[in-house]
Amino acid sequence: MRRYKCIISYDGTMFSGFQIQPQARTVQGELKKALKKIHKNEIIQVYGSGRTDATVHAVGQVIHFDTPLNIPAEKWGRALSANLPNDIVVHEVAEVDADFHARFHVIRKEYRYRVLSREVPDVFRRNYTYHFPQELNVQKMKEAAQVLLGTHDFTSFCSAGSPVVDKVRTIYELDIIKQDDELIISIIGNGFLYNMVRIIVGTLLEVGTGKREVHEMNDLILAKDRTAAGKTAPGHGLYLWKVDYQ
Repeated sequence: MRRYKCIISYDGTMFSGFQIQPQARTVQGELKKALKKIHKNEIIQVYGSGRTDATVHAVGQVIHFDTPLNIPAEKWGRALSANLPNDIVVHEVAEVDADFHARFHVIRKEYRYRVLSREVPDVFRRNYTYHFPQELNVQKMKEAAQVLLGTHDFTSFCSAGSPVVDKVRTIYELDIIKQDDELIISIIGNGFLYNMVRIIVGTLLEVGTGKREVHEMNDLILAKDRTAAGKTAPGHGLYLWKVDYQ
């Protein structure tokens, strides 16, 4: 058996998320279908660096799979692409050691969130940005973002239904960049809880509109209470940007 690591992108608009689900179109499901065709009806398991929710996009998602086929790494991209829908693209394929795991060996991830910060919506970006027509104080958002840097218990920024017990995570970088009529919120950390990035974005937007003050951010962390933080921003503005391994 050989193990291959792939870097893929996908447009999340028409997917119910990454993880395979019954009666739903998923990224993992489409990858398994493609591999099943290539392997003449044999089921091949696909493992991702993490799950993305419905409508969430990926620029640099990482997966791995094992195969008995003797196909060189440089030909796997073409083989997969020929059997995948056009909203999934394979960028790189490399053979890796048998003990490599796309999920368990992650050391950091970067997510980016795109906010369309203008009064009028954009029909061509409606599935790829969160239209937010209210005026934003970007400087205050940046100040609030700095409070979240470092290692904290992020219970307040995790979906209440998450079964994860240990909610301590480290955020290395949290940048807010203005690009024309968009705000790009980039978050790099060693791992993320369920809906963590989207809750952080929703909370920072409340700071930007004046509904919440910068000094409240530390209190939110200490509260360890999901109801204390802001709303969860919608999925279609979120991108899994990059996954790093040791």
